Amino acid sequence: MESGQTQSSEGGRVCPMCGEVSAESFKFCGFCGTAFPEAPSATEVRKAVTIVFCDLVGSTSLGEAVDSEALREIMATYLEEMRQGIEEHGGTVEKFLGDGVLAVFGVPRVHEDDALRAVRAAIALKQRVAALNSDLEERWGVRLANRTGVNTGELVAGEAVAGHGLVIGDPVNVAARLEQAAPTNEILIGERTFELVRDQVEAEKVEPLALKGKADLVQAYRLLSVSEGEAMVRHHHLPMIGRREELGMLRGAFESAGSGHARLATVVGHAGMGKSRLTEEFAQSVEGEARVLRGRCLPYGRGITFWPLVEIIREAASIEESDPPAVGLAKLAEVVGDPPSSAPAGAWP
Repeated sequence: MESGQTQSSEGGRVCPMCGEVSAESFKFCGFCGTAFPEAPSATEVRKAVTIVFCDLVGSTSLGEAVDSEALREIMATYLEEMRQGIEEHGGTVEKFLGDGVLAVFGVPRVHEDDALRAVRAAIALKQRVAALNSDLEERWGVRLANRTGVNTGELVAGEAVAGHGLVIGDPVNVAARLEQAAPTNEILIGERTFELVRDQVEAEKVEPLALKGKADLVQAYRLLSVSEGEAMVRHHHLPMIGRREELGMLRGAFESAGSGHARLATVVGHAGMGKSRLTEEFAQSVEGEARVLRGRCLPYGRGITFWPLVEIIREAASIEESDPPAVGLAKLAEVVGDPPSSAPAGAWP
């Protein structure tokens, strides 16, 4: 039996991990819990997705500066860097268009923060080119530059396995036009993308653009930076209805912790049930009685195992992202004191 087989000759679904047979209706293996792969579908559906279109600037002159073999190696390295930058943020590279990259966030898997992932990926692509240039300049005496357009909208999404293009629609065209309008090494994002990420980015409004194929002017924003945190605290003006029992449980745990007994409260529920609102409401209720520090577990990325602790320490010591290491250490020392004299070198952050 092949490892990818999921159907049994006797009926049921065969687990690709443990080989046991579960009922046809099971979405997960009844023995080891492995998720069964979804059956591919040729059905095209309308989805809200975010498109990232990135293109290399000056590729023609680059071809004149180096020979064909070097150019091939440079382009292969560049495109691989772009692919990694997209995929590490949860996006999908739909296709490479010469030296351009078309990527989509929201297909085939949907995340609640696809627009934020897309703008973070756009920043990452820009940073990857900057890092790549030091090596390219040393080896071949050339430097690369790119520009990027990001746009969000509804479009028709098909299944690649069915031989269809992943995304078709106006948002793709607008993303490509935004890329063409962007200055070198800059990122332009569409208005809908900006509305979805406005609380987590620094962006500069540009003059409305006359884009090819669009009857009306298109508003865009120049992306300057993206916050590192996964989400910002939002203050709601409407009162929270219900959840008195849950708030009471959190309050009880808080009072118990105040008497010297450590407590851990875990809020579990499906997306959209109000977990963040509940914790925010509780945090606001203890203002003046305790200091609230927040740390977030990022759902993607590399080197993020201790990210919640990093955010908590930064907030506790008022360490800014722009602070040099010496300043950060000095602020941290003010909070926790000097490192113990017996600590090995490098053990104290």
